[in-house]
Amino acid sequence: MDVTTLAVALIGVGGTLSGTLGGALLSQRVTREQNQRADRERAEDRHDRAQEARRDLYARLNTTARAYRVAARDAIRATERGESVEPAILDAAKEAWAEQYSLAQMALPRDVHEIASSLNRALGVGYSVVKQLPSAPDLVEAYNRAKDWFSGALSDGVYLLRVTLRHDLGVEIEPDFERTRTRMLTVLDTERRSLERLLASEQATRPV
Repeated sequence: MDVTTLAVALIGVGGTLSGTLGGALLSQRVTREQNQRADRERAEDRHDRAQEARRDLYARLNTTARAYRVAARDAIRATERGESVEPAILDAAKEAWAEQYSLAQMALPRDVHEIASSLNRALGVGYSVVKQLPSAPDLVEAYNRAKDWFSGALSDGVYLLRVTLRHDLGVEIEPDFERTRTRMLTVLDTERRSLERLLASEQATRPV
């Protein structure tokens, strides 16, 4: 074999090896990009499912809070008018809220949980207000106080929960949200503690 033939043969072998290695590297890169794309798609899918689950949870939490407040308010108005009230309606609304709140506690961000927790205590006080109405020392005052609570501070508390949930989901962004949230939460907690003290004082003075 002369020098020229040998050179051509070597070039041919080199070209074949180069082509084989290049093809292998290209195949590896394509596979890597496909895997990375698949990973991104799976991550996006997990994120979408988590967001959907969170929206569903928030919707149920908001719905049961509103239903609990409405059931208590309606019971107060019906009792004041002397109409028959079915306790099971209020109790069912109370249990529905308690179930959703219990589930939500494991998933709520800290700021959202703070609002839900405060509202939970406020709703609990409201339930006590309704149950203690028949034995109140001053029925007129008791009814007015109950109506004020459910149409005032507690109504604002339910609204605050809804706005907070929407803000956390990115549906409703308010530039001054944190200041508003802090102010409304402070009012709700202050009013609740005042009502708790008043109920406890009345309970202590009632004859056994």
